[in-house]
Amino acid sequence: MGVGNNNPKEIAIRRSISSIFNKREEDFPSLTDYNDYLEEVEDMITILVSDRDAQASEAIKARIEEYKKENAEQIMLNQARKAEEYAKALQACKGIPPQTDTDLNSQAMLGVETTGQYAPIMATGQPLPMGQPGSIRGGDDEEMMRLRAERGSRAGGWTFELSKKRSLEEAFTTIWI
Repeated sequence: MGVGNNNPKEIAIRRSISSIFNKREEDFPSLTDYNDYLEEVEDMITILVSDRDAQASEAIKARIEEYKKENAEQIMLNQARKAEEYAKALQACKGIPPQTDTDLNSQAMLGVETTGQYAPIMATGQPLPMGQPGSIRGGDDEEMMRLRAERGSRAGGWTFELSKKRSLEEAFTTIWI
């Protein structure tokens, strides 16, 4: 089963395993150790996806549960680190300068609520942005959702004029005289 395969079962297994076995190269003393770790993870995925050997699959599931218990703190730290990197990348895409620790400390002293805070959620295994209680997106109203949609379409290069121009060009290129 290759990485390019669109097998839903393989995708689900890869996501699940990668959220647990989420160490990076810098977490290892050498590149060889990191490559061995990646090979071990890939072997587990292959066995779980193939589902040929039930005994091996059960042994791997037990190993995964044991690993989760032993490394729960490190798993959460790596997930939080990934979320922080995602937030920084998102800010960079939006053209917002990254905040330093001193910026965050000065804002906290002034009582200013900072954005980009993340709280780890154990149920999904993925950190989610913190917002108002009961809100996944932090309390977006209809106006904010409309602005996000408008900005997203402009970021993709779409404009109404462009759409109109393309339609006219396509219409006139099909006319044969």
